[in-house]
Amino acid sequence: MLKHAGLNRLCTLQGLQRTTAQSDSSFLFVFHPEGNECINANARFCGECIQAGANCGWSSFVSLCCSMIENPRGQQRVLKNKPVTNRKKGAEELRPEDITQIQPQKLSLTLRSGEPQSFKLKFKRAEDYPIDLYYLMDLSYSMKDDLENVKNLGTSLMLEMSKITSDFRIGFGSFVEKTVMPYISTTPAKLLNPCTGDQNCTSPFSYKNVLKLTNDGKKFNTLVGQQHISGNLDSPEGGFDAIMQVAVCGDQIGWRNVTRLLVFSTDAGFHFAGDGKLGGIVLPNDGKCHLENNVYTMSHYYDYPSIAHLVQKLSDNNIQTIFAVTEEFQPVYQELKNLIPKSAVGTLSANSSNVINLIIDAYNSLSSEVILENSKLPEGVTIAYTSRCKNGVISEGENGRKCSNISIGDEVYFTISVTSKGCPKPNKPETIKIKPLGFTEEVEITLHFICECECHKEGVQNSQLCHYGNGTYECGACKCNEGRVGRQCECSSNDVATEDMDRTCRKDNGTDICSNNGDCVCGTCECKKRDNPEERYSGKYCECDNFNCDRSGNKLCGGHGRCECRVCICDPNWTGSACDCSLDNSMCMASNKQICNGRGICECGTCKCTDPKFQGPTCETCPTCPGVCTEHKECVQCRAFDTGEMKEKCEQQCGYFKMIKVKDRDKLPQPNDASYPVVHCKGRDANDCWFYYTYAVNNDTEKVVHVVDMLDCPAGPDIIPIVAGVVAGIVLIGLALLLIWKLLMIIHDRREFAKFEKEKMNAKWDTGENPIYKSAVTTVVNPKYEEK
Repeated sequence: MLKHAGLNRLCTLQGLQRTTAQSDSSFLFVFHPEGNECINANARFCGECIQAGANCGWSSFVSLCCSMIENPRGQQRVLKNKPVTNRKKGAEELRPEDITQIQPQKLSLTLRSGEPQSFKLKFKRAEDYPIDLYYLMDLSYSMKDDLENVKNLGTSLMLEMSKITSDFRIGFGSFVEKTVMPYISTTPAKLLNPCTGDQNCTSPFSYKNVLKLTNDGKKFNTLVGQQHISGNLDSPEGGFDAIMQVAVCGDQIGWRNVTRLLVFSTDAGFHFAGDGKLGGIVLPNDGKCHLENNVYTMSHYYDYPSIAHLVQKLSDNNIQTIFAVTEEFQPVYQELKNLIPKSAVGTLSANSSNVINLIIDAYNSLSSEVILENSKLPEGVTIAYTSRCKNGVISEGENGRKCSNISIGDEVYFTISVTSKGCPKPNKPETIKIKPLGFTEEVEITLHFICECECHKEGVQNSQLCHYGNGTYECGACKCNEGRVGRQCECSSNDVATEDMDRTCRKDNGTDICSNNGDCVCGTCECKKRDNPEERYSGKYCECDNFNCDRSGNKLCGGHGRCECRVCICDPNWTGSACDCSLDNSMCMASNKQICNGRGICECGTCKCTDPKFQGPTCETCPTCPGVCTEHKECVQCRAFDTGEMKEKCEQQCGYFKMIKVKDRDKLPQPNDASYPVVHCKGRDANDCWFYYTYAVNNDTEKVVHVVDMLDCPAGPDIIPIVAGVVAGIVLIGLALLLIWKLLMIIHDRREFAKFEKEKMNAKWDTGENPIYKSAVTTVVNPKYEEK
């Protein structure tokens, strides 16, 4: 049990909860760690306390903001909860306003600061839901062949849409361009017929509502069939003017509170806000209806609307847009679709022959997705969405606003959490609305705010407890009248607010009042309280504290001193800014009774070796001194290869170092790789095999040996290659000699044959006549004889 004397301090330790009232002078409190925000709020009265956080409550008994004492809670009430409609196509006819797709429809939430109020919202896509479709067509000359296909659109689309809904209405409108230069030619002849040659075109116009929404498809065909193409000068069209009028002129268009589709058909780009300056039009579009006799009459007066303006009006009027455009401009309108929620883009064939399939596909795409949006939230109010879609898929954040791939009859659920921080000014109920984009149905939520405690009603105005009537005494504390401050309203705010009074709370004429660690009350600093009762601010200007000193080992002042005004006051034999430097030299004494072995200095109980060769806690280790390789050779050999003289005593005498095996010499640590000296060594065993290793003492004074795990042994002769080589040599030499002999014989035979041929050619006698034979007849010719 805690009496009056202890409550003031205890309520500043943590959040407290009164569990049982024992008497007028005693309470039982329980600590709550969530109460930190309550204490930090420094609330002066109950209303401020409960606005500090959902876990904050006001103790009227001790007049402090603790936890769970005077603790009003938020609540919610469902005011209208009509079930979603369950009906099949062809069943009893219902008026559109009697069809329900979202539940509940109206709630009242009472919000406590920091405490979220959550409720579930169910959406079910109703079967046979009515549809209004308005066909808005570009009638510039380039759309001439498209108009022929649209003339029969009414009955054909009615037939197709009857497969989706039994309540379908269709309307038609057309647009060209603003009727001023340079968008059209304003010469009298061109105003009558803007087309060239023998083409008969109608006069240009901005927007014309040809047919109000109707369920008569034949009437649609008749009126559209009477339309004529017009023309303009520039490529972009004035379609945005037309979309704005279709959106805001609900009565003239005939929109019902059902699914509203706007089909925008064109083969060109669009003008938007700012382009009107080309025609001398500078007034921004006012977003209002200006149809007279179904014709837009203010196109020459107001600029084109901006994209953001269109988005707002389309959303306000629950219109879903389908852009039916040619392939050339499909990328442009795809970017526009990304800016307009609940819109779709379809690629129109060159003559609009596929327009019906395009509309059906786009409608199915739009209607299969539900996206929630909310109206503008009051200041300090936030809203969070969590969706549970088909197949149990759960999403949060921005994705928690929507569900996709919803078929007719599917139910999806959203958990909506509304949270308020503080109270709006003035404190009055606020209304917000949540609705699915493209649908007329919505959830209306009335927000009420808890800004005062129940005990506020029992307050005593101008109470003598508040410094002679300068405030209202409520919930155990003074709520000061205007112009008074202080716990008992003992100070005048006019005096406290003066520069002279504030100056007394500023140290060294600085800009921070009470060093930002307290409040200036009547010219005197009242320091803030800390969550931890052991921590406190102090000083005339709250400039001191006992918890912001240097730390060592995660301990304030190293655990060897106390913190006073942000400076450590160290215990004996300790020094340093964090009292982490010991003045005791016993830890630096070497085995030879010298401080740091005479090769270093002792700082804060630790040796800093001045000779770089020496290491260790007392500078006695010299890993690079001569003989270190020989000293450790036998132990390295026995531990790495289980050989050598120390083999039998290896386990007892050679466990003083850490051994690490590596694959080859390149893996051994190099002198420049480590932050400590490394010695490279090699040794030879009884088999004349070499082994390589390094020895070092790391920064943790641990002896480390890296050794190559393979011995480098001299290799003996390989008999088989030698014998094989001799045999192969003999065989090769024999073959070579045979080849040489054969070559010489061939050369000799060729020479003899050539000699024979030469002698044969030299024989000149005639083998058909005996050279010894002499004929017995002698013939003499008379030289004077002439044959006649």
